[in-house]
Amino acid sequence: MLISRLFSANARLCGCAQVNEKHVQRGDKGEHVALVQYALVIIENADIAEGEMAASSYGPSTADAVLGYKTRRKIVNLSYQKKPDNIVGIMTVRALDLEIAAIEKLHGFTIRDRPGNARQRAWS
Repeated sequence: MLISRLFSANARLCGCAQVNEKHVQRGDKGEHVALVQYALVIIENADIAEGEMAASSYGPSTADAVLGYKTRRKIVNLSYQKKPDNIVGIMTVRALDLEIAAIEKLHGFTIRDRPGNARQRAWS
């Protein structure tokens, strides 16, 4: 179960937190991708291409941002991996969710606009 306000209302990300078939990966498009991109920008100031963000598209720069996030946090499923990949799976979406939830709690994080649009944020 996801706990952040940013992720918990999105059915696709909630599914990603539970089953492998719902992984978020290169080629995906939609609000769930926009939310992941938004989280990466907030947490790591990720450099994601404006075109990918405007289209809510999981392209090369989103994949690079995910890989960097996972590498820095050593997010690896040791049952079948030796190194991080650029896919948002169960472990990754849960890690992102926990970090975003902590930011929400600490800073009173709110979204002023749909993440797929200008990705504006306000800190209260």
